[in-house]
Formats: sequence, structure tokens, C-alpha cells
Amino acid sequence: MNLAELLLLAAIWGASFLFMRVAVPELGPVALIALRVGIAAILLAPVLRSAAARRQCRARAWPLFVVGVTNSAIPFSLFAYSTLVLHAGLDSILNATTPLWAALIMAVGYKVTLGRQQVMGLLLGFVGVLVLVWGTLDTGGAGVSGAMLAALLATLFYGFAVNYSKRHLAGVQPLVIAFGSQAFAALVLLPGAWVLWPRHAVTPLAWACTAALGIVCTGFAYVLYFRLIARAGAAYAASVTLLIPIFGVLWGALFLGEPITPSMLAGGVIVLLGITLSSARPGWMGALALKRRSANPAPSPAPARSSADEEAS
Repeated sequence: MNLAELLLLAAIWGASFLFMRVAVPELGPVALIALRVGIAAILLAPVLRSAAARRQCRARAWPLFVVGVTNSAIPFSLFAYSTLVLHAGLDSILNATTPLWAALIMAVGYKVTLGRQQVMGLLLGFVGVLVLVWGTLDTGGAGVSGAMLAALLATLFYGFAVNYSKRHLAGVQPLVIAFGSQAFAALVLLPGAWVLWPRHAVTPLAWACTAALGIVCTGFAYVLYFRLIARAGAAYAASVTLLIPIFGVLWGALFLGEPITPSMLAGGVIVLLGITLSSARPGWMGALALKRRSANPAPSPAPARSSADEEAS
């Protein structure tokens, strides 16, 4: 049962990159993500029926705002921008570097000593990123370098949010974090969405992908993610990070006809091996339970991604 839910969650967050790839050319990154997080906040709002949840929202309003900005508003928008140029499969692989950034920030920013195996994993993971970047820049067109930089910057924000959440939102109900972060992200993005709202008619397909992003890839996925945490533990749930690229690449190839290049395969395998090594110590990996991936996310919240995770996603 747990394995089935883990695979379902990975498939959902992997699909977030597919939905963004379809919808963002019509709606634009900011408007699309404002809708995504707004829909998710509405779906998660029933958590406020609990008096304890309302107290936690009031008491931790500032940390929830920070997580909403750094784990959803900014990285979701960056990934949406990157999908204007990059394939959904490649974006999903880049999203998987989140645990590497989380470990690096923990070591540099919070002075936590990493073991030799974790350091080797970090180095291996970033070698994988270089393989991805090199192969993509060599075959890509205009704007590829900026899109890849945006995607990697998004995962850097995810990595910060993982560590920040662990220290400032400990003891807060995970669904409170999920709701609060999405609600604040929506508030932050609303002015930009108003200014940048598309002046042309949006196709039904784009609206359907937007709804899928908010309802399935964010709202439903968060509930599924936290239920998995309760049943199998945070470290097990966080392992969805390793599965999201598989589905991201698969959905992109099946539905968008995206090519699967040798550099994507090689870089993806190296990145995932690096994550496996660097996450051998479960303490920081378990912090992904506070994250959003599929974005995207994924795994997304801070709680995932995503995130989501939480992310894309």
C-alpha cells in the first residue's frame, strides 16, 4: 500500500512539469503559478476548521510567509519560466537536485558536519548536473542557459526552505504548513498575476492543465504526501525525490514527444546516485517532510516540491 502511494505521488509530481510545459506559454509563469497555489490553498483551507491549526497559523505567520515565498512562489515561478524552453523531463531531473542543495546549505549555512560519504554524494550529484548542463547547452537553442539557471536557482530555494522549515516550523502540523505556505504564496503572486494576466483567450487545454496543477499536483498531492509520512515515516516519503525524474521523463516522452538524450540519461543517473549517497544520513533528508518538486513539483512542500519535493513543479 505504501509503495503504491509512493509511486502514485511520484507520478503526480512528475506530471506537474508536463502540465506546466503545456499551460505556461498561454498564461505566463506568474499567472499560472498564482492560480496553482491559489487553488491549492482553497483545497487545503479545511485544515483551519481546527482551533489548534488556526492558532498555529497566527503564531507562525512569518515563518509560513518565508516558506511560502521560498518554497512555492519563487521556485514554482522559476520552474514555470524554465519550461518555456526546457523539456519537462529535463526539468524533472534538475528538480531532483533539491536534496543536494539542502545538504550543502545545511553544511555551509548551518555548520553541520557532513560525513565522507555525504560529501562524495554531493560532489557526484553536481558532476551529474554538469553532465546535464553540458549536454543540453551543446544541443539546445537560444535561452537554454537562462532556463537551466532558473531551474537550478529554484532548487536552491527549495534547499533553503527545507532547512528553514526544519528550524522554524518544528511542531507545526504539516497540513498547516502546506496551507499557510500556499496561501502566502498566492498573496505574494497576486499583484504580478494581475499585471501580467494574458490579454488573449486561453485554450481549454491550458485551463485543464492549470486545474490539474492546483487540484491534483498540489492540493491532493500534499494530502497524499502527508498521509504517507504518517504511515511510513518522513524519510520514506522523501524518497519520492528519486522517483519523480523517472515519471517526468516518461510523461514528457509519451505525451509531448520529448527526446530522451544520452546526456539526460547519464546525468540523471549520476544525480540520483549522488542523492542516494548524500542522503545516507536520514536527519536532513527527513527534513524534506517539511518541503513542497513536481514541482514540482516535488517533493514539494516545505512541507513539498516538492517540495513539493513540492514543489512542479
